[in-house]
Amino acid sequence: MLCGVDIDHHQGLSGHSDADVATHAVIDALLGAAGMGDIGALFPDTDPAYEGASSVGLLRDVAGRLAAAGWRVVNVDVVIVCERPKLGGHRAAMAAELAAALAVSADAVGVKATTTEGMGFEGRGEGISATAVCLLEAEG
Repeated sequence: MLCGVDIDHHQGLSGHSDADVATHAVIDALLGAAGMGDIGALFPDTDPAYEGASSVGLLRDVAGRLAAAGWRVVNVDVVIVCERPKLGGHRAAMAAELAAALAVSADAVGVKATTTEGMGFEGRGEGISATAVCLLEAEG
């Protein structure tokens, strides 16, 4: 699961929720920009309520919290780092899933994929990492 899209691959990601590392990066970028902590503080992996949780569902929750605190999401951009699976054909669907969860237009969401050319844990196929940035605007 990456950006709310189920990617067919012989390996999966392991985590307390659905392990959607890309959506988790987006959540942390949004929470950080709003000064609202991080995903681990809001949805701790010690809480059984979040076991197997949909990361896109958590993103919707965060979007609601941001709106309630007076923030509007202007845009988000996430970069996923992995050798496999190849993600180019999934980027539009990923952006659409994130945009729907955030209630923004699809052109306000960027999803990129890159490799490490075989270096590091991503290059060895041991995991996937993601980083995200966002722009929030104070309402009112």
